[in-house]
Amino acid sequence: MEGFPVRTAVAVALALAIATRSFRHRSLDLSGAITGFLVMAIHIAAGYRFGALLLVFFFTSSKLTKMGEEKKRKIDEEFKEGGQRNWIQVLANSGLATILVVVFVTVIGGQDTCLDTKRSKLFTGLIGGIIGHYACCNGDTWSSEIGLLSNAQPRLITTFKTVRKGTNGAVSVEGLLAAAAAGLVIGLTSVITGSLAAADCSTDAVWKQLLLIPIATIAGLGGSLIDSLLGATLQFSGYCTVRKKVVSNRAPTVIKISGMSLLDNNAVNAVSVLLTSFLTSAVCLYIF
Repeated sequence: MEGFPVRTAVAVALALAIATRSFRHRSLDLSGAITGFLVMAIHIAAGYRFGALLLVFFFTSSKLTKMGEEKKRKIDEEFKEGGQRNWIQVLANSGLATILVVVFVTVIGGQDTCLDTKRSKLFTGLIGGIIGHYACCNGDTWSSEIGLLSNAQPRLITTFKTVRKGTNGAVSVEGLLAAAAAGLVIGLTSVITGSLAAADCSTDAVWKQLLLIPIATIAGLGGSLIDSLLGATLQFSGYCTVRKKVVSNRAPTVIKISGMSLLDNNAVNAVSVLLTSFLTSAVCLYIF
């Protein structure tokens, strides 16, 4: 736990500054800013690798959300100026990772090292799960935001028929490439920050960490595909003839496009994150 008090002080100060700025710039509403502060503080205090993964996801996704706002306003049913994520959205995209981070600090003691099952299966599994978590979140966000701005007509993942932009479960080539790129960024972040913070790693183990880059890239793409599949089947999409938008609730003026009304967008995100985290953790346990 060496360095933990210093990290905690840095974590509180940095998380407060970022949460305040995000609230002022409308990236988060008040509930999202308060929850975001707690989540950021926990991540950074636990380790700089975890803080970096969260912040890379948050800043890149927030930046993309604000791109092309005028175009997205015409398409997105739930469009909010600046993004304005609330506490539910914050937890849907960071809740599981926060739990894994707390387990890491509580059980392992907070010392970052290389992924290596010979040293610790628990550490390797936890880090793999956290990387999978943020690769999935980043991949889904990049895919959705870039997909909305694309000139290409998306296709429903279950039927491959063209559908309107904003339809849950719709995919495009640009969106899928963006998801893979988003995962790659998470993998790079983990390798760079992990190599700086890791202790007592053999030379072979250090070089093997580079495998996290393709693993995270696949997790970003795979997580986006899982999210799309869930959205196309378990989340309702319909076209409102009055608002001229794709909506997620049934109404007399809404023509069904796809899906059942079993999950909302936050639930779809949470389930896809859970599945991707578990699968990435299992892959890391197998490879490392």
